[in-house]
Formats: sequence, structure tokens, C-alpha cells
Amino acid sequence: MESSYLIIGALLLGLLGATVPVFMALFFTGMIGLVWVVGIDPQIVIEVLYRSMDKFALVVVLFFVLCGNIMTTGSIVEKLIKAANCLVGWLPGGLAMAGILACGFFGAISGSTVATVVAIGGFMIPALVKNGYDERFSVGVMTTAPILGVIIPPSIAMILYAMVSNDALESLFLTGFVPGLLIMAAMSLYAYIVCKKAGMQPPPRPTLQETLRILRESAWALFLPVLIFGGIYSGLFTANEAAVVACFYALFVEILIHRDLKLRDVKQVVVSSAVTSSTLLVIVAGASVFGEYLTFEQIPDKIANAVVASIQSPWVFLLAVNILLLLIGMFMDIISATLILTPIFLPLLAKFGIDTMHFGLLMTINLGIGYCTPPLGVSLYISGATVNRNLLYVSRAVMPFLLIQIAILLLLTFWPDLVLLLPRLVYGYGG
Repeated sequence: MESSYLIIGALLLGLLGATVPVFMALFFTGMIGLVWVVGIDPQIVIEVLYRSMDKFALVVVLFFVLCGNIMTTGSIVEKLIKAANCLVGWLPGGLAMAGILACGFFGAISGSTVATVVAIGGFMIPALVKNGYDERFSVGVMTTAPILGVIIPPSIAMILYAMVSNDALESLFLTGFVPGLLIMAAMSLYAYIVCKKAGMQPPPRPTLQETLRILRESAWALFLPVLIFGGIYSGLFTANEAAVVACFYALFVEILIHRDLKLRDVKQVVVSSAVTSSTLLVIVAGASVFGEYLTFEQIPDKIANAVVASIQSPWVFLLAVNILLLLIGMFMDIISATLILTPIFLPLLAKFGIDTMHFGLLMTINLGIGYCTPPLGVSLYISGATVNRNLLYVSRAVMPFLLIQIAILLLLTFWPDLVLLLPRLVYGYGG
């Protein structure tokens, strides 16, 4: 039996190493494990695929993807950047801070790091360089700040984690606010110190009238995250329904208020969103088949017992898991990793008395950092293409900001009360 585990594991790693698409690698490995090792009827796999698709959380993801594409196609992103710039752009390093703040705004709507780095980074990196910022610094800050897209809710990764762990999505969303603000503050402070030390002269502070004018022009865009979170936590609608509300609000604003999205463009936006969502769905389907094999073989429980036998301290366990997740994030996207690893780690959390929502936030940050780590960090390639630089250059550029994010990660690892503060205040969560 142990040899079969090694064969299945080697097969999965071999397929991934051969650049076989992730969903196919997971599906075929799980299929072989279920039929050849476990010996079940192949027709059961069809039922597994159906059950994996029959989840309302996946509809939520589709609408958040659509909402992000609507904003990128229209002018909401541009107005968010202008609003952020008028608030902090006059400080030393202010334009970089504005980019970080804009990533926070956009992340609070789109739920995706890739969407954030494309929408904000693609605009801000050339703007920073044009305004006299060092290119390496500009690339570094605008490649790493989009991690806020998966930390500040709504987060697609958190939606999928909650789908597997059965945590309340509204409560899980709340765990992302404090960490997101800490990362924004730490990165902004670093930008301030670097630019102050370099003697960069910021532009003059805008007058009150100019600030009010920009904020008034951006009011419809700025109201979108207020609508999402206000509606969720006032009880007006659920976190699932918020995605649909946000999508229709963005469509209404872009077509009728800003008038930067034409009706003829809506079809292309919907088709593009459908393609992106379908990519996610096939990964979910493939991961569900592989996960079914893990369940049949009781592999998560066996791993849990083995780990508990060698590690007694929950803090040592969390530190080891952080290192493991950071390594996994270098080679696997956050969606696949969340769907595969969550069922494996859940039994371990129970044995060590670790809160599942605390762990979900840590997993999200760890795997989110993977977007900016070589060799497969997607954000590295997107930013590199923006400035026509190679992977090595971008990898060096992001290093100071990754160290800041890892420092925040360690703080959150060993201070769970900081992560669970808002769920306890809002819902009286007692996990």
C-alpha cells in the first residue's frame, strides 16, 4: 500500500513537472488512484465531478471575476488610483503609497491578485518610472502590493477555502482586514523611508478644493467596496449575494454614470470572464477527483497522525507549515493549492487546537506570496512584461517587499488574536 502512495505521488509530480495542465494532472492522478489503487467503479468519478461543480460558492467566484473585468474595461480603476493619489500622493514616496492603496481598493472588489497586478500594476509601474521613481523599486512595490487582492475581502481564495473547510464565509472575510491594513501600512512606511532617504521631492499637496473635486469624481467607484461590505455586515444581503450586487452596480456605473463602457463591449467582457471562470472550474473538478482519492485512502488522517507523533507544539507546526506553503507557492497556483491542501491540513488543525479561520488566513497569505516568487510566480512575469525585464531582474526587485510581507506573516502566525479580532467583535466568534 505504501508503494502505491509513492507511485501516485510520483505520477502527480511527474505530470506537473512535464508542464501538463494542473487540472489534467490532478484528474488523471486521482482517476488512476481511485480505479487502480482503490478499485472503485469509474462511474463514481462522474458523480464526484458533478458534486464538485454543484456548489453555490463557484457562482460567487464567477460574478467577482466578471465585476473585476467590468472595472478594468471601464474607468473605475483609473478613478480609484486618482482618489488614492490625492490622499497620499503629496508625501515622500506618495505615488508608490497611492499604488499600494489602490491595490487595497481594487482588491476589496475583485478578490484576485492577478486581476489587481494587471489592472493597477500595468498602470502604476510606468507612472512611477515617469515620475522619477527608481525602476527596480517601482517594479518591486507594484508586483507585491497586489497580494492585497487575495487578502482583503472578497477573496476568491477565501471563498474556496470556506467551501472546503465549511467556515462561515462572512466571518472568514473579516480575518483579512487587519492583515491587509498591516501589509499596506508596512509597505507604505518602507516606501516613505526609501524615497525620503533618496531625497525625492513629492508634488505639492493638493488644495482642499482639488481633493474634494477628485473624491467627488471618484465617489461612485469608492462606494463599491462600501456597498459590498456594508451590505454583507448590515445583513442586507449575504456574502454570496454581494458578488451579484457588486457586478450589477459596476455595470450600472460604467455604462450610465461614467459612460466608459459601451453596450457593445459587454459581450466581450462577459465572454472573457466566462473563459477565466471556466479555467477555475476545471481546476476545481480535477482537484475534487484527486481529493476523493485522498479521502478513500484516509491519507489526511495518516499524515495528521504522523505529524503529531513528531511535532508536539502547535507553534512549531505552524512555522513548519509556513515554510512548506511558501515553497509550494513557488510552483503551484493558489486555487489548486487551496483545494488540494485544505483537506490534508484540516485534521492536523483539530489535533493541534488551531483555529481553522486563523489557518485559512495564513494559507491565503503564504500562497499569495507565491505569486511573487520564482520560478512560476505569475505576477513576476506580468510586471516583467510591463517593463521588458527578465525574471531575475523582477525577482530581485520584489525581495525587500517580500521580506516585509513575510515579517507580517510571522506576526500573524504567532498572534492569532490579531487575525480573529474582527470576527469576535462582529459575530462573537469563539473559535
